[in-house]
Amino acid sequence: MQTTQMESNKTVLDRSLPMAHPKHFIAILIALIAHIPQNLPAEKIDFQKQVAPILEDRCWHCHGSDEQESGLRLDQRVRMLRGGDSGLPAIVPGKPDKSYLVEVINHTDEETAMPPDEEKLPAKEIAILTQWIAEGAVWPGQMQEAAATQTDHWSFQPVVRPPVPNVPEARTSVDAFLLHALEKRDLTFSRQATPRELIRRASIVLTGLMPTVEETQAFVAAYGQQGDQAYTALIDRLLESPHFGERWAQHWLDVIRWAETNGSEANLYRKNAWIYRDYVVRSFNEDRPYDQFIREQIAGDALGTGEATGFLVAGPHVPAATVGREPSAIRQARADRMDEIMQTLGASVMGMTIGCARCHNHKFDPITITDYYALTAVFQGVEFGSRHPELDRNHPRRQAGERLLGQIAKQRSRLRKTGGWEENWGAYRELHFRPATTKSVRIRFKMPNVNLDELEIFGPQDRQRNLALKRQKTKISGFPEKGNEGRHPIDRVNDGEYGTMAWRARTPKDADEKPWLQFDFEEPVTIDRLRMSSNREYFYDTDYLVQKPYLPRYEYELEVLQDDDTWKKWVGTWHVNKQLNKQHPERAAALEEIQRLIAAIAEEGPRPSFIGRFVPPQVTRVLLRGSPENPRDEVPPRGPAILQGDLQLTPQAAGRQRRVAFANWISKADNPLTARVMTNRLWHHIFGSGIVSTTSDFGAAGARPTHPKLLDWLAAEFTNPTQHQHAPWSVKGMIRLLVMSDAFRQTSQPDPVGMQKDANSTFLWRFPSKRVEAEVIRDSILLASGSLNQTIGGRGYRIHNVKKTYAQWEVLNNHGPETWRRMLYQERMRRVDDGMFTAFDFPDCGQVRAKRPVSTTPLQALNLMNSQFVIEQSQRIAKHALENSSDNMANAVERCFLLLLGRAPDDAERQACLKLANDNHLELVCRALINSNEFAFLP
Repeated sequence: MQTTQMESNKTVLDRSLPMAHPKHFIAILIALIAHIPQNLPAEKIDFQKQVAPILEDRCWHCHGSDEQESGLRLDQRVRMLRGGDSGLPAIVPGKPDKSYLVEVINHTDEETAMPPDEEKLPAKEIAILTQWIAEGAVWPGQMQEAAATQTDHWSFQPVVRPPVPNVPEARTSVDAFLLHALEKRDLTFSRQATPRELIRRASIVLTGLMPTVEETQAFVAAYGQQGDQAYTALIDRLLESPHFGERWAQHWLDVIRWAETNGSEANLYRKNAWIYRDYVVRSFNEDRPYDQFIREQIAGDALGTGEATGFLVAGPHVPAATVGREPSAIRQARADRMDEIMQTLGASVMGMTIGCARCHNHKFDPITITDYYALTAVFQGVEFGSRHPELDRNHPRRQAGERLLGQIAKQRSRLRKTGGWEENWGAYRELHFRPATTKSVRIRFKMPNVNLDELEIFGPQDRQRNLALKRQKTKISGFPEKGNEGRHPIDRVNDGEYGTMAWRARTPKDADEKPWLQFDFEEPVTIDRLRMSSNREYFYDTDYLVQKPYLPRYEYELEVLQDDDTWKKWVGTWHVNKQLNKQHPERAAALEEIQRLIAAIAEEGPRPSFIGRFVPPQVTRVLLRGSPENPRDEVPPRGPAILQGDLQLTPQAAGRQRRVAFANWISKADNPLTARVMTNRLWHHIFGSGIVSTTSDFGAAGARPTHPKLLDWLAAEFTNPTQHQHAPWSVKGMIRLLVMSDAFRQTSQPDPVGMQKDANSTFLWRFPSKRVEAEVIRDSILLASGSLNQTIGGRGYRIHNVKKTYAQWEVLNNHGPETWRRMLYQERMRRVDDGMFTAFDFPDCGQVRAKRPVSTTPLQALNLMNSQFVIEQSQRIAKHALENSSDNMANAVERCFLLLLGRAPDDAERQACLKLANDNHLELVCRALINSNEFAFLP
């Protein structure tokens, strides 16, 4: 549109309408319709005579063939239908109230008014454009349907298996593709690495641990006799090692930003989040098919692997207590949490920067803002928090839990003979009493101050059905009904939400009437249990290890409504906890045993874990400019349109149904991204850089593949193997295929010709050497000293303090014996520097780390020379070397080389190190070797 003052670098048609809440959307539409002139022309609009002149005069200067502000073009009907960067269509034929063009020319919001900085169009012109849209926006010669989003970008095209190049000297298909590309550049593979280099390289790549002296010596001897057969046996052994899962789980956790704190201002602990970490380790060790691995992480609650959904809530988030009570802040925080899920999903599985479409159509890729919000609709039933994981009947934790619950049931049978009792489950207190059938219950508290985030009522029929829930149409009332001046309303008692959003009731201490609650059921029910909690979310989600939040002992009486509409006292906590226990001393043993069994379930059974909780899905709308205060059209749950992501679901679909449908869709072999992204990720971790170097961005802003046909061949082979003996989607099978290639087995030594033509080894004329990760350095030092605790899985080790809510995490001990496990098991706290290995680019977990940066800083050398950890471990290595050398210093020096570098020293090294050891201490030799490039780099 033409204007007297153009705004530079400004999105004009892309601004938002102020709106307080989605329910006000209808009001805005009514206001918008009110702006539509009522004196519309009586005759049908002639486009050429009436509409085209307006568009040409007012619009095409800024939104025509030469310039498209905000990505909007108004000289083509199809582009008007598609809209600009905002994602909103400029015209919706037959619906002027849905057409963004009508909205902006009516100056409904001055910030989005068009033309900008001018008076709005004459009423007659607005009327013509409005009626033209209402009549179907007829544009002679351009009446084709709106073209679907299209792209010729390589990553969105179907995977087609290319033929393997005919290269006689290639021993594997992978080598054939690589050699074919090298021949075009007058290059070829380098010589093969030595046996010592091969075992060190393969061990680090596959398990993250350097080989032991004994393993190296055995392999070198076997390789000298058996050659390739010995190498094949080595690879098979490493793939079956339980440390394989630990190594590859770490790669996955980097991508999804998994950590055990939420990263907010308080940076609170995520209780038992490690349950998900163990699932990932187990999945890689068991070689769980990758398509199944994806499905379980998106919808594991429906597949008997509930712990897998920790994937969805791996990213950072701001907890409700920090958000506050302002409704707009709550809506914004919820939108931010959904975006964290989008980032996790996009980076890990789809290889797409999905989050770029949150506020407008993606600037580079065919992902629209509608696609983004349709994708969030899939996960609207997910909330950051904890729950008991849904586990298959054969899962050891479920079996242990059922066994322990059976023992609790026996003790309950003993107690039931003497009346009611109360159990403390940490997160809540549970009162048991004789069954009562009633249509209404009343709880009268004996305390003047009551704080309840939830009160649940259960019966003997369906033991897990909360009869008090608002969703069960149960009505709540009580005294005082407002509670703390309305900040903590009474309806929070049965809304199904735990945490700080609670009902708080206060009365004077000497008041005649104390707080009370009444639940009116839709129909008569039989009840036998009550649960009460003050902040169950804190216990489930954020308390630190065994530190429990304060859980008050509620004093109250339960009354039930009789058939004659009179109230009858049924049970009281004072009577249960004092009188009955005094009358029946034998109850003490049963109550004590129940509490012991409850503690055992918390450790051995399905424990509440930070793996996400589920809520009823809310209506999902496109949010203009990403603002929850500007909701637009409702969208159904689906994947991106460019990928044919229609899930055949309505907005009324249940949360689990949405995630199951999406999981099945995205894990199909014909999805053009899923297999490509994963095989490229495997290639990256084996060769140091992916065929697509931007491993989590396969879009137009990402790098193009160096070997596109090889990538497609690998993706096809991953899902449908034809030449190699592995199951479809087998991660171990694909890794084995890559490490058995000659490309992986060649030396990393540089060559002048190769360096001149391909200095970065992009085309793999040699194996590209790289620095190993922080975990490999630390874990291998512990292994060399004989200190490494190689236990697989379980609760991690602590290096931090037990902090107060808004205090900061502090590193207290990161080198003591209790920390001598693999670094994978170190509790991962966001925004915390461990003071040692963070210097080696250990990720903060705030950002996606699909490819870790490699830096060189003075702190690295200082840590590997002078940190207390390295000093202590060097002393242990030196002591071990001397003991195994009968205190012969020359032999001890050689032993140190074998332990840390996997080889004996040459003459010059031996003499220099022997002098250093004799003049000072053998420990200094160990510290020097640990600080060498040879120790820190792949051979």
